[in-house]
Amino acid sequence: MRKILVASLIAASVFSASGCKDYLDVNTNPNGPDALLQPELFLPQIQSEMAVAVQWDGRFAGQYVQNWASTAADNAIDLHGNPLSDTYAQLWRAVYWSMGYNLSDMIESGERSKKYDFVGVGHIMRAYGWQSLTDYHGPIIMTEAFNTDKRVFNFDEQNVVYPEVKRLLEEGIRNLERTDGLDAATSGLNKGDLIYAGNRDRWKKFAYGLMAINAHRLTNKNSYDPNKVIEYVDLSLASNADNAMIRFQGEVSANTNFFGPIRNNIASNRQTDYIVGLLDGTNPTLRDGALAEADPVFTGQHLKDPRLTAMLAPSPDGQYRGIRAGKGIVGIPAAEVPNNLWGSVGTSTAQPRQIYIFGNAAPFPLMTYSQLQFIKAEAAWIAGKHDVALDAYTKGVTAHIDFSRAYAPDPAMFDQRKAAYLASEEIMPKTTAGLTLSKIMLQKYIATWGWGFLETWSDMRRYHYNQDGEVYTNFVLPSPLNVANQGVPAYRARPRYNSEYMWNQEALRALGGNDENYHTYETWFSKHE
Repeated sequence: MRKILVASLIAASVFSASGCKDYLDVNTNPNGPDALLQPELFLPQIQSEMAVAVQWDGRFAGQYVQNWASTAADNAIDLHGNPLSDTYAQLWRAVYWSMGYNLSDMIESGERSKKYDFVGVGHIMRAYGWQSLTDYHGPIIMTEAFNTDKRVFNFDEQNVVYPEVKRLLEEGIRNLERTDGLDAATSGLNKGDLIYAGNRDRWKKFAYGLMAINAHRLTNKNSYDPNKVIEYVDLSLASNADNAMIRFQGEVSANTNFFGPIRNNIASNRQTDYIVGLLDGTNPTLRDGALAEADPVFTGQHLKDPRLTAMLAPSPDGQYRGIRAGKGIVGIPAAEVPNNLWGSVGTSTAQPRQIYIFGNAAPFPLMTYSQLQFIKAEAAWIAGKHDVALDAYTKGVTAHIDFSRAYAPDPAMFDQRKAAYLASEEIMPKTTAGLTLSKIMLQKYIATWGWGFLETWSDMRRYHYNQDGEVYTNFVLPSPLNVANQGVPAYRARPRYNSEYMWNQEALRALGGNDENYHTYETWFSKHE
């Protein structure tokens, strides 16, 4: 941990002149910016780093939940392994280093310059960092995180982290509502903000959305309050127009979507048979047998979700298939191996057309309206408010279909399938009698596929990987799991190797972090109590 903090101080010094002012008041450059009065210098890079970190680690969390799988058989991550490596802990690096003191300095700069919108956004981004990090790793270092006097940094359990996330969000909202500072146009937030271009109202909605996520993680706790979750969602994103999307220019590696072909980070990933089954009409929960007539494109198969061709890649023979997690592509005829998510054969980085959010300049979601509607639907279902659940479910499905339409290769065909899909009373029930928890969770899986890895993984851990078989229909864990797992699926990722395992071993030992199956220890939020 200490190595990260020292590096963060060095990084922050690139932007901040505070060190020079403390020890040397002379030689200030009159033509240079004073970073502690210009928080806009910090925010774009912080936001970009957060998106890249989610994508980086999402490659592996995405394998745990079978969003995608490796083309290699017996891939350790497909089998729920978690080797000691920095490769699987970019979020750790982002929260403590890339964001780290830079985010603290941005908040301080906003306070000094009366740019309270930056202060509010800063608190919200810190809350997002803690929430994402604990969702992924379980126990994290929060209380002692930025104490440079320490050599050992103790971990906080999630029952400590979750309330702090909520506190930060409330503090962020209070600062966004302040009227005694500069407005967004004057403060510079409208130029430095890559997500909402300085729109305070949308940032407040984002904060309430994160409050809903934070509160909804606790469905297995006696303290869980579904009505509070519904209240937070109702204060959050109101439509797809409010979706939190990180923008990319897509010109060179430094300003390109991490999942784009220029960055070449997912060439060996392939969509799984699980997501294909949810979209091609073969999964029993999302299937309408009455509408299994011949499809003009997929002759003789079941009713297709309109999102199929927008979100997934066909095989060279034009059919849509997926691979089984842990099995790779061994033995599959070349014509039947799914193309990569740029639509190319093998590991080619050519992109015949942009598939879903996997383009160089494609915006990457951090939170969406449809995601939150499914959270509301599940909360309402738990509360016994099935009419509220049905309304939220319908809005969630419709919103994500509309979101996906931008990537459809044939918009006219997409619209035809959308009409048939939404008219299906089996898939889109018109009364509460036809709604099930499984439908809610499977539609949420689709809506968060390819970006909401931590949300989906948290959901699956809350339901203990579908142990009762009633939530994630047809979802099956790889068998056997990685040998180090001792028969248990992954419930947490290890902390970053090059900080904690190198420099913070004493605190790790207290967690059992050196145990080979540490990553299978159940997370606090998923335990029933």
